[in-house]
Amino acid sequence: MIVLGIDPGTASTGYGVVESVGSRLRALDGGVIETAAALALELRLAQIHARVGELLDEHSPDALAVEQLYFGANVRTAFAVGQARGVVLLAAGMRGVPCRSYTPQQVKGAVCGNGRAAKDQVQHMVGRLLGLTEVPQADHAADALAVAICDANRMPLQQAVASL
Repeated sequence: MIVLGIDPGTASTGYGVVESVGSRLRALDGGVIETAAALALELRLAQIHARVGELLDEHSPDALAVEQLYFGANVRTAFAVGQARGVVLLAAGMRGVPCRSYTPQQVKGAVCGNGRAAKDQVQHMVGRLLGLTEVPQADHAADALAVAICDANRMPLQQAVASL
């Protein structure tokens, strides 16, 4: 099974592609889609949509997993993240790729065993779980890989429950 994980944002959208074979996980791709602050929002969203579409076409994932919105103190940021999240879901929907959402606490719990883990803990565990020679340095890429790991680890149980 191949999962494309996304950590959405208008300035930086992290992506990570993880393959799950049995209990083994392997990173196929990962990085950050960056858009220039000087661009109009609609152009930034179009860039995110286009790049996610390219990733979906390139890797043909079985699912797309995306981090849910976190409403902190800055509502303005939450709206921007929601818009980026929307174009990601649109790209997947246009290709018929199923989407699943996870809270930041679910992702951290799945990767670190602690829903309140720090960013550096998430980065370290992503590297270990995927057998990477280096810890992912970009926060958004590490978070996206963590979202993909969360989904890949949850799917066997969800499929077993669905078949009952």
